[in-house]
Amino acid sequence: MEYSFYDFLKLLGSLALFLYGMKIMSEGLQKFAGDRLRTILTAMTTNRVTGVLTGILITALVQSSSATTVMVVSFVNAGLLTLSQSIGVIMGANVGTTVTAWIISVFGFKIDVAAMALPLLAFGVPLLFSQKSTRKSVGEFIFGFSFLFMGLAYLQMYAPDLSKNPEMLAFVQNYTDMGFLSIIIFVLVGAVITMIVQASAATMAITLIMCANGWISFELGAALAMGQNIGTTITANLAALTGNTQARRAALAHLLFNVFGVIVVLCIFHPFTRAVSWFVTDFMNQHNPATQVAFELSAFHTAFNIFNVLLLIWFVKGIERVVCILLPLKDTDEEYRLRYISRGLLSTAELSILEARKEIHLFAERTHRMFGMVRDLLHTEKDDDFNKLFSRVEKYENISDNMELEIANYLNQVSEGRLSSESKLQIRAMLREVTEIESIGDSCYNLARTINRKRQTNQDFTEKQYEHIHFMMKLTNDALEQMIVVVEKPEHHGADVNKSFNIENEINNYRNQLKNQNILDVNNKEYDYQMGVYYMDIIAECEKLGDYIVNVVEASSDVKEKKAS
Repeated sequence: MEYSFYDFLKLLGSLALFLYGMKIMSEGLQKFAGDRLRTILTAMTTNRVTGVLTGILITALVQSSSATTVMVVSFVNAGLLTLSQSIGVIMGANVGTTVTAWIISVFGFKIDVAAMALPLLAFGVPLLFSQKSTRKSVGEFIFGFSFLFMGLAYLQMYAPDLSKNPEMLAFVQNYTDMGFLSIIIFVLVGAVITMIVQASAATMAITLIMCANGWISFELGAALAMGQNIGTTITANLAALTGNTQARRAALAHLLFNVFGVIVVLCIFHPFTRAVSWFVTDFMNQHNPATQVAFELSAFHTAFNIFNVLLLIWFVKGIERVVCILLPLKDTDEEYRLRYISRGLLSTAELSILEARKEIHLFAERTHRMFGMVRDLLHTEKDDDFNKLFSRVEKYENISDNMELEIANYLNQVSEGRLSSESKLQIRAMLREVTEIESIGDSCYNLARTINRKRQTNQDFTEKQYEHIHFMMKLTNDALEQMIVVVEKPEHHGADVNKSFNIENEINNYRNQLKNQNILDVNNKEYDYQMGVYYMDIIAECEKLGDYIVNVVEASSDVKEKKAS
């Protein structure tokens, strides 16, 4: 046997170069498109047809159905897409991914693209070291494109010549002449290989090479291609493992869609493959054996996915009902669990920032809820009720600490990836927001502890003190509500930022006024000194809480101002 272990390592290295090129090219395009991809995905999913077209467009651009489906699952997890909308986009992603096979068929076997790869890198280097993020992203795309075709050329070069080494195909030969069972076996092989490699494009490239060299027939190559459609769903399902139920449903819908399509096409497999062969040989006038099988395989891959979409696009609601039955909604997750951030596979950097933004908004809402509990605590008289509510405030304080750590760790992970300068600014601001929101939680807990200490003295505030505390807490609550509005969509709320600053000034002035009044009231024996201390502790803590709120608002508005400049 002429094929050594060293040659096998070269083959694995070629595959690694191909995969790396695909990854870099996809990342470069996603960063270059940035917000535009997000806008397209959210704006063009109003119905199932536009959803499918959107999935085709984005996957054709980023050259990875896995990237699109992971993005879609993340959007569902973040509540930006409904399950129904996501199914349409996933259908389109399956069609869009067939573009890779056509690129390889048209260019990979006709033109020596690998020969142009090195000169292309010369153009890409200056762009890669550019200070402008868009140029850098274009440079990354050029590098990825070059590496992809260099990897493909090396795959062809180092793939074992099975005509010279027939013993390598011996185990395959045992399964090639078993009739329809061979087709099913190769579907399963294609699925398993794609699950391992986690890139259907790489498996498709290997299949095209095997068919072009005559190592396997077109029918068996078509079976491998169908298996790849099942195997490629593993990436989205892995990404959804740590997501919410809706995200897991979207990933399951992707799997069911592809499995059902494979089952239907297997029922009409031979007529379907014959129709594709006729289309390539007669309609496309491809008679060169070297390229004919590659074109047949690419045409089959496209026809299979288009047929699948045309068949199932009418049953989106049915698919939605099936996945809802298979994955019923559980009780809401425990409150310390992050709701939007997926802790498994990180999605694209831009989308990760969007997920973190949603989580920070939820964090702000939880601290607002915590402040509401403190206000209720002030007038809770029964011991059991008071202790239960105080325990809830303590629990929320722990939740607040955990959320700060988990969101900050997630943002730090995101910051280690390739980011545009705008995204770096956003992460810096969001880290500041998270710290300040956690401080709001600390202040709420301090207020609860002060109320608890006051309760243990068996004394109570005067009506005048309660009136002042209520007004101060109302101002603080107004500030929290404005902060939540700004945190949700910082780029759209310039007027709300000014309103937050106005409320903060009002809080400061009121605190100063009450501080002076408190000295007079204690001197006039309206209440004793100790009750004055508890009273001013609550007022001062509310003012401190207002400072933290303004810091959050400033962090959010800073991103907007820097973007504008």
